[in-house]
Amino acid sequence: MIVITTPTGQVGQQVLERVLDSGAAARVIARDPARLPAHVHARAEVVQGSHGDADVITKALAGADRLFWLVPPPGFNSADGSERYYLDFTRPAADAIRGRGVQVVGVSTLGHGYQGSAGLLSAALAMDKLIEGTGTAYRALALPFFMENLLRQVQPIREQGTFSMANAAGRTLPAVATRDVAAAAAALLLGATWRGQASVPVASPDNLAPDDMAGVISDTLGRTVRYRQIPVADSEAAMRQRGASPAMARDFAGMVEAQNNGIYDAEPRDPHRAGGTSFRQWCLDTLKPAVEA
Repeated sequence: MIVITTPTGQVGQQVLERVLDSGAAARVIARDPARLPAHVHARAEVVQGSHGDADVITKALAGADRLFWLVPPPGFNSADGSERYYLDFTRPAADAIRGRGVQVVGVSTLGHGYQGSAGLLSAALAMDKLIEGTGTAYRALALPFFMENLLRQVQPIREQGTFSMANAAGRTLPAVATRDVAAAAAALLLGATWRGQASVPVASPDNLAPDDMAGVISDTLGRTVRYRQIPVADSEAAMRQRGASPAMARDFAGMVEAQNNGIYDAEPRDPHRAGGTSFRQWCLDTLKPAVEA
């Protein structure tokens, strides 16, 4: 039995579909089961609630041997910061899997071995240590920047021909498409012959800086799109103006600072295990239709 968290989320939904297509027995944890499609109700067991709740995760793991684990993003107004949020959310699951022989595939970050604070990314790395401390078999999907983050920039790309982030314009920013994350997760869940604990980097075969991404987007759309780098401090201030707590704004800023300082270079990546989707292909398949919609 494979337990899948966040079955209506961007990654979890794709993992679930791959598991269902394989014919494997699946159980999902959903806060609102009404959001699940009819075919999921027909083909998977459903446990209602939050997978951060001790009773819910314990119930969901009864008789299960595999778990797909993804911590939902913290709220912008969280006063305690991301690391406490990640650990508090994961601790009930860690307690529930201890001694059960459950194999866990978790969504984490690229950058294991990085020395220094990394905001949100440090929180994900702390989560890995908590799960590893249970002694369970664990594979941490080590992921860089999600290409889908750029979908938040569809309007300025369409209307102004620009997209903006605080990432350094000329520094490579490894990226990954969510479909490749889901493919890697499903492969591990369905081919669960592995044991022990390890990090599994997944990234696109190309390695582009934001300026390079702008060039690819321009080629894809057939018109000029430029990248605009904004200061990290300005990005942090803008988040606070939009209602983020000081702790969360700082954690997002710390993540970008770590990306600019090379956190993704701290962990070796095997090019043979790179995600199959290039940034250009993702732009053709996903970004261009969104911009032209």
